[in-house]
Amino acid sequence: MMIKEDIEITVPKDIQENWQEIVDLLSLLCEVPAALIMRLAATDIEVLVSSRSKGNPYHPGDKECFRDSGLYCETVIKSKNKLLVPDALVDERWKNNPDVKLNMISYLGFPLFCPDEKPFGTICVLDAKRNEFSAVIEQLMLKLKKLIESQIEQIWTNAILGDKNRRLTDYLMEIQAFRGIVPICSHCKAIRDQHGQWNPIEHYLLKHPVADFSHGICPKCKKELYPDFHDGSSNAHSAGP
Repeated sequence: MMIKEDIEITVPKDIQENWQEIVDLLSLLCEVPAALIMRLAATDIEVLVSSRSKGNPYHPGDKECFRDSGLYCETVIKSKNKLLVPDALVDERWKNNPDVKLNMISYLGFPLFCPDEKPFGTICVLDAKRNEFSAVIEQLMLKLKKLIESQIEQIWTNAILGDKNRRLTDYLMEIQAFRGIVPICSHCKAIRDQHGQWNPIEHYLLKHPVADFSHGICPKCKKELYPDFHDGSSNAHSAGP
């Protein structure tokens, strides 16, 4: 059985609530208006969790097309590295990025990964004023990054196990269905049992009320309909399962 490579990650409510506490605390400690956990969603990048802090212009569910968006987080995900922008207004590369329109001119972000090393999104903080972000803040964010990634791994593993169990159930049902298929003579409707004996259909259905049938032909009908191919053996079986 093959497990699909792309695992759909749905973050449970309790973990989202935990992440909410993380970003709320992060914005408080950093004294910034916005702390976010972003995630990739198909071709978009969306705000998954946003700090409940004063002056935060971002809301859960906000989305932008990921590719060529010009967002800070796009660079973090594509580079797979930390990005620090102390002041976008004096940085030629960043002074026209979309977040500047929201007055978010400084940024510090780290990538978040799934266990298969594919990007999940980012954890980041943004400020409306120049901010160098201290080494202590960076260390704190790295710790939070590892914590969040451990929870992503838990979700990812549960998704794999759920997919594997579903596939196993489907596989067992297929086996059960296959075992339920019995050969039936296409002419007289006799049933061949597991011992190779042909019995009237009504006798079989009394013992096996739930079964699927595949068509064949019993020796009696074979002799009657195709005498040239009958081998004369009273125990001859028809072709088929």
